[in-house]
Amino acid sequence: MGIIKKTIYTTALTGTTFLAYLGAATTVISPLPDGDPLLRSKIYSKHNQHHNASTQDVAIKRIPLDKIRPELLAKDGDLALEFCRGVWGGLGYRIQRAYLAQKYKNAETAHQLWTVEQLNSSKYEPKTIVTDHFEVVSKTANEITVRCGDTPRNPAPRDSDGLFVIGAEVDKKRGEAVLSLKSCFFNSGKKVEGIQGPMPGWIEELHRWYSRILLETGSWRTRTTWV
Repeated sequence: MGIIKKTIYTTALTGTTFLAYLGAATTVISPLPDGDPLLRSKIYSKHNQHHNASTQDVAIKRIPLDKIRPELLAKDGDLALEFCRGVWGGLGYRIQRAYLAQKYKNAETAHQLWTVEQLNSSKYEPKTIVTDHFEVVSKTANEITVRCGDTPRNPAPRDSDGLFVIGAEVDKKRGEAVLSLKSCFFNSGKKVEGIQGPMPGWIEELHRWYSRILLETGSWRTRTTWV
């Protein structure tokens, strides 16, 4: 009993410490500013044709450039791509990846990205599908945008829809790399009245902490060291 009690206490303390670190090391802004490029993009207009209210946020992490792997700063696009690989192939996505693989990995979906090796090496070109849940719909030097909310095998409008933007850019003035995960979730299947997004408040809060975890663990792949 003493060992079990000690294990539970240690686990809780470790989790609390990690969450405290995430809160200090990352910033979350919600909702997105009115002029945010995602909200004015053709991709957003295409998928949210009813202009329904959405759940929006962006998680941001700044890292000094001397802690970023130098080779990722030599060519435009390399930092964003490597960060994207870190998000999907990293520790933060392992549980969801395993769950989706158990449910949806089969002969029909075998061509998608499932293994850590695949996720860590993909170039994430448009139409790339990650674990039957995320499909790359846009790629630029600084951002890789995926559609989420349902299987990409259902390309039609749907009740659960959204866009997830994985971004990385260099702030030369401050000498920092700026990594970000931007989310926008909405119902694209029908017109929904009101100004409230599709997520209840408590799910929004859990989602934001999950974004922080993906942001942090994804950043490890871009760094010379984890700390």
